[in-house]
Amino acid sequence: MFNLGWAEIAMLVAVALLVFGPERLPKAAASAGRQLRQLRRLANSARDDLRSGLGPEFSNFDVGDLNPKNFVRRHLMEDDDDLRDFPQPAYAATYPADPDPELPPGVIPPFDPEAT
Repeated sequence: MFNLGWAEIAMLVAVALLVFGPERLPKAAASAGRQLRQLRRLANSARDDLRSGLGPEFSNFDVGDLNPKNFVRRHLMEDDDDLRDFPQPAYAATYPADPDPELPPGVIPPFDPEAT
């Protein structure tokens, strides 16, 4: 989640020892743990209240779906089975499979002076 390695964790412990000192560090760590548990309980309570407030229609609702990255990934990047059922356009069969064939060595590509 935070992408911390062992070196970063050791540096944070050293800074905490310098800031709090060895006497107050256990109390500060216990207080931080309590606050983190309380914050986690608050977030879980808010999520449960949101689910109960939305009703049974949204029983499969996931709060993570509200993240814009997840929304884009879910609705735009995934294969959609509904789109496979649509027929292919008529013009798709008229174009060659490879519109830009590779030219053999030494052949000059065609040039259209009106197009440039």
